[in-house]
Amino acid sequence: MEFISLKNEKTSNIIKDVLLYPLKINKDESGVLVETLRKDWPEIYGPDREFFMQYYSITPSNATRDENVWHYHPTQEDRFIVAYGDIVTAVADNRNDSPTNGLLNLFYMRSDVNPYILLIPKKTLHGFMVVSKAPAVLLNFPTSLYNPKEEERIPYEQAKIKLPKGEMFSWDLVRKKFFARGNL
Repeated sequence: MEFISLKNEKTSNIIKDVLLYPLKINKDESGVLVETLRKDWPEIYGPDREFFMQYYSITPSNATRDENVWHYHPTQEDRFIVAYGDIVTAVADNRNDSPTNGLLNLFYMRSDVNPYILLIPKKTLHGFMVVSKAPAVLLNFPTSLYNPKEEERIPYEQAKIKLPKGEMFSWDLVRKKFFARGNL
């Protein structure tokens, strides 16, 4: 199971249209400042990727944002940033017209080490799990206003997303990597 970060993104097989955009940590004696979204970052913001809203969620350690169902947006892209803690974001490509159809990526996102915006394309399945001991704060800058009628969910059993060795994906496999044997 490969966990993708800025360190290995160039050598990883990444789902079409997914983008990792590095953020710069500005740190001095008064603290830390990180710019999270600017309109002069054309790769992550621009026509069809305008800013519509921003929200944050706080999720406890070892918890997932959807344990047994994938969620996706037919018309919206998500832009995830971890502001505190560590998460693994799973993105699976189930778009029939995509050259990376069937591919699953697991993105390891840390707030204090090489932070980045993760652009999650329309129609791709996704969810995340907190893998730090502390809760995590996730920011999202979606490309549409929230509309509960636009959000879709697919049970894992129906989606049948598999790891490269053919094993069905589950968050328990991620838990084993991060919480077993005192990894944290």
